Amino acid sequence: MLSIRLADLAQQLDAELHGDGDIVITGVASMSSAQSGQITFLSDSRYREGLASCQASAIVLAEAELPYWHSAALVVKNPYLTYARMAQILDTTPAPAQDIAPSAVISPDAKLGKHVSIGANAVIESGVELGDNVIVGAGCFIGKNSRLGAGTRLWANVSIYHEVIIGERCLVQANTVIGSDGFGYANERGQWIKIPQLGTVRIGNNVEIGASTTIDRGALDDTIIGDGVIIDNQCHVAHNDEIGDHTAVGGGVIMAGSLKIGRYCQIAGASVINGHMEICDKVVITGMGMVMRPITEPGIYSSGIPLQPNKVWRKTAALVMNINDISKRLKAVERKVDKD
Repeated sequence: MLSIRLADLAQQLDAELHGDGDIVITGVASMSSAQSGQITFLSDSRYREGLASCQASAIVLAEAELPYWHSAALVVKNPYLTYARMAQILDTTPAPAQDIAPSAVISPDAKLGKHVSIGANAVIESGVELGDNVIVGAGCFIGKNSRLGAGTRLWANVSIYHEVIIGERCLVQANTVIGSDGFGYANERGQWIKIPQLGTVRIGNNVEIGASTTIDRGALDDTIIGDGVIIDNQCHVAHNDEIGDHTAVGGGVIMAGSLKIGRYCQIAGASVINGHMEICDKVVITGMGMVMRPITEPGIYSSGIPLQPNKVWRKTAALVMNINDISKRLKAVERKVDKD
């Protein structure tokens, strides 16, 4: 169990300490579940009423909330951001692997940096380069001539195909596949002829990729993921896509091929994005968005019909299906009014 004095935690978080700095903190918890020895946080004044019954030994909050709290506190400008950093300090998540397991299969010509850990039954093929402090979880596969930068971690059963390049301090969750073939075929009189995918995948630094996500290799050029990108679980990034620095992609997003997404974008879950087009920087796409055309101006974009009771939805769907006929009738009425 990790433990830290509140005063030391305040120093690391650059927070203003109120109360007993010798309190020992052993974990982070929500306001409703926190117990003695734990620290919590308040980032939204709407939940202020929970302060009275909270049992935490200390709390992170903004200065305006301090009068409503009854124990030690760390006062900061942005409690939620401080919570994120505090959770990193008190993180007890185990490493995906420790040392090099005897059952790992490692090519004799693979290059391993200092303090590399490789889990049970992992396979490291010829020409692979692993930087310092790389951790490869159990059952992972890293294909020929791939490179992983220093501090990158793979959880169990991640598959990295040949010649993939992953930067430093990246995190890839379990069962993700990087570098699989893009969906490239030519049609000859009804038969599909496979097009070998000759590009690869290049991933920048500080990228995090969720579980069971697939990132396809490029057909000729590469699929590119920029620095600081975060991708949630069960997403599909198709061949030759480019995702700009610090863009966030929610769970279940599907991207068609040859799509270029700008920097600092946010794409909410279950969105579907057409290929062969560009989305500019600083675009927000809300949940279940269907993006069929390029986006050239920053802003918030939405699509789809919100959930309705079935009977109401049926009427809405009927109206949508008849929109062309309604439009023609409206234009006819407008022409008649203009003549009159």
